Formats: sequence, structure tokens, C-alpha cells
Amino acid sequence: MDLSDVPAELRPAVSAALDAAGVVNGHLAIELVGTGKMRTLNYAHRHVDEATDVLAFPIDLEDGPPGPRELGDVFICPDKAEDVTEAAVHGTLHLCGYDHEADDGEMLALQAKVMEGLR
Repeated sequence: MDLSDVPAELRPAVSAALDAAGVVNGHLAIELVGTGKMRTLNYAHRHVDEATDVLAFPIDLEDGPPGPRELGDVFICPDKAEDVTEAAVHGTLHLCGYDHEADDGEMLALQAKVMEGLR
């Protein structure tokens, strides 16, 4: 797994989320941004004119070509996030195909399990 574009302090949490999701090969990036950039991203991609805590932009789908996956990018706004580590786990799970708005609680349960394992 290539976590070279993940801040060092978030790599253990991201690695734990990937392990929990069963993803063993690929690359993702996490960027910590200010409220201005987060607001711009949120408006451009979700048409919501306010900053949010975390946004995830998946790239490769699981059934893509063989080889390492480019999972996508996660943007975290520390000024909006209650817990930056949990935001990293949340965004990583989105890149792995989880969607708490469409599932029956599986993503948030997995997120809680990962966070408990990090404590």
C-alpha cells in the first residue's frame, strides 16, 4: 500500500481503515486544507456553499484493471473536523466504496471499530 501522500501522523489510522475494508494494494492521498479551499471543493462537487470536515473523491473502482489501484483523494479541514484522525478513517472508507448515506449502518459501524482499535 502506498501511503506516501498521507500525512505521517494519519498513516496508522488510514492503514487500519484499509485493512478493515480488505484493501491491500493501492495509493491514496490526504490533504489537510483550510476552510476556504474546503468550501470551494464542497461547492464545486456537491453544490453546498460551506466548508465541511471531510470530502473523499474515489478514482478506481474495485473491478478495474489488474495492479495497484488509485483509490483517490481525501481532503480534511481540521477547523471543521472534531477529530482529524476519525475524518481520515471516514474518508478512507469512502474511497473503499462505503457510503453511510446509502448503507444500513455498515460504514459507520466499521469506522467505530477502526477507531476503537486505534485507542
